[in-house]
Amino acid sequence: MNKLLVANRGEIAVRIFQTASDLGYQTVAVYPEDDAHSLHVTIADEAVMLPGTGAAAYLDIEQVVAAAKQSGATMIHPGMASSANLQHSPQLRDSRPHALSSPLRQLQTLATKPAARPALETGVPLLPGTNEDTSLEAALAFWDEHPDQGMMIKAISGGGGRGMRIIEAREDIEKQYERCRSEANMAFGNDAVYVELLVRRARHIEVQVIGDGTGKVIHLWERDCSAQRQNQKVIEIAPSPNLPELTRAALLAASVDLAASASYRGLGTFEFLVDADDPEKFYFIEANARLQVEHTVTEVITGLDLVAAQIAVAEGKTLADLDLTKPVPESGLPSRPASIWKHPARKAASSQPAAPLPSLNHRPGLASAPTPSAMPVIAPQPATIHCWPN
Repeated sequence: MNKLLVANRGEIAVRIFQTASDLGYQTVAVYPEDDAHSLHVTIADEAVMLPGTGAAAYLDIEQVVAAAKQSGATMIHPGMASSANLQHSPQLRDSRPHALSSPLRQLQTLATKPAARPALETGVPLLPGTNEDTSLEAALAFWDEHPDQGMMIKAISGGGGRGMRIIEAREDIEKQYERCRSEANMAFGNDAVYVELLVRRARHIEVQVIGDGTGKVIHLWERDCSAQRQNQKVIEIAPSPNLPELTRAALLAASVDLAASASYRGLGTFEFLVDADDPEKFYFIEANARLQVEHTVTEVITGLDLVAAQIAVAEGKTLADLDLTKPVPESGLPSRPASIWKHPARKAASSQPAAPLPSLNHRPGLASAPTPSAMPVIAPQPATIHCWPN
């Protein structure tokens, strides 16, 4: 019996358990004592208590792996967290449990935010910034090299807008630097930060991709997450409204090319800033080699269950096996294995021709499978999902 442990809690653990159960997996929750009555513990087939309390218990990789071995789990899903630490665990050097993640080499390149910067050789534009854990002295020196242009301090292991500060004046650097490090350490167990130039009027666009590790990668369109409050994304729109088509095409092609160059395996999000005052200018800022909370927005416009697709790729299936070698057709209802479909009604319709759904996925003229760098882009009508912070 295949058994999947989710090394996380809350909504994302519940979300993964639902799909895993549909795929025939037994599910295992982990929890510290203060989460004993949480929903993810209740709905899992079994649960293993972790020493400690709060988020720190889930961040202790060795005890999570020990819980997986105790339960007999065959696969560990990191939830929305990076799985880089799982891959580094000495206890995972044997074949089981298997960490549902990208290969270690790929994670070393992409899993931390600045790590992808020097590895890029595809000509994708980058903002000037540092490529490693940055000291206060180095942050001050970076400011002096780019006076009065503004600067961002960001957590290397960041996510959800935590461990991030905008710097508009040199005298603010020391105080905000220390706050970023403290916040990052509390949220991620890693206080490392880096810096990059500030784009004062920027749109934040992220591209969802999936690859099978053979060099084959497809995009699943973009999400616009520019509407934010305190660096937290509050509204996601897919596709991005009012984005110039040439810019959209360039973003999608860049994401596919970047992922393909790394023989990317699994789900990933490649994120960019687009200059709102000159929208033909965009900059790659980071790659997230993990499932993100916003994945449900992409599921709405494609009809795919991305968690099911992620598990299928982890099991060794290729995109060809999943009939995911082409861009999603205009109807959003192509013939695909039912196991990767999000909605039962779409599963039933996937084996027969379907009428177009212009309000969700209207991409007229999208017929053939182009090469990644020549990926055509005809945007569907927008579907908006409100993703309020937990």
